[in-house]
Amino acid sequence: MGLFFRKGETMTIYDIAREAGVSASTVSRVINDKPGIKEETRRRVQELLHKYSYSPNQAARGLVKQASGIIGILMADIRVSHHIDSAYIVEQEMTRQGYCCITMSTGWEEEKKAQYMKILEQRRVEGVVLMGSVFGTEQVEQSIKEHLSGVPTVIANGYLDLPNVYGILVDEQGGIEQCVRLLVQKGKKKLAFVMDSPTPSNYKKQQGFADGMRKQGWKGSLWLYEASEKEMAGGKEATLAILKDHPDVEGIVYSVDMTAVGGLNALCDMGIAVPKQVAVIGVNNEICGEISRPRLTSLDNQRKELSVTVARTLMDALEGKRVSHKIMLFTEITERESTP
Repeated sequence: MGLFFRKGETMTIYDIAREAGVSASTVSRVINDKPGIKEETRRRVQELLHKYSYSPNQAARGLVKQASGIIGILMADIRVSHHIDSAYIVEQEMTRQGYCCITMSTGWEEEKKAQYMKILEQRRVEGVVLMGSVFGTEQVEQSIKEHLSGVPTVIANGYLDLPNVYGILVDEQGGIEQCVRLLVQKGKKKLAFVMDSPTPSNYKKQQGFADGMRKQGWKGSLWLYEASEKEMAGGKEATLAILKDHPDVEGIVYSVDMTAVGGLNALCDMGIAVPKQVAVIGVNNEICGEISRPRLTSLDNQRKELSVTVARTLMDALEGKRVSHKIMLFTEITERESTP
């Protein structure tokens, strides 16, 4: 079986060997940069490879190396915009390095997320990327131990304490605390927090809100809400509940931008001026915040930098380099029209 191909036709190392006047094993040694080849012979073979624009046939090389060249990318729901944006960046980075990526949605159930570790094992993936803190659970951890213990695995904005797992984390907890401080500095002291779904990263955001409120002198019970639906519908529903319970609310922080946009719509429907009466802040700095009216102030959690760091960390791990098991990135607030 030939290990190399020419675009437009099937070629083998035997074809190159015949034209170069050497053995197929010599061509193979040149291709794989092995020693023991005369420089004149090496140069002649390399010139032919360049002349015919040969490149490695990854499938055939995988059979020789017992490697698939496949990276598995898992997310709970491929419809979640900020996760698919991140997956795209990771896929582009890994493809540039010669890998093929497969992206799958596991669903939100713990058992299903754990089952996908077995599916990746069956696909003989060389590396794994888990999108989001939803994978930082005991069941997923146990499944990785059972099925992917030798496979480098990187979690975007999450962490599991395993020798083959690397976590690229974002300090969203500290970022939300900064959001609270910003609103208080702008005269908005009666604040509420809306969580779109109960994930580890969202609980950290909620903790950041609680820490921020207490540091700003809030003495009463915290106004914490969890949306029963995701994204815009959940934001609208939670905002109406806040207005009913606390009509004097002055600012609302939402755990993601899409939920915040739903909140903006609810405030608009109720005739409440943003930000004069109620200020609004989201998280993720997504495009929906740019096109909403008013434009949404958002906590930028460095999604692009996070995604690139995930890919580079995985590449380093695959190449056997020493890699930190925890890397922390820091957020910035992008101020727009929904805050004073």
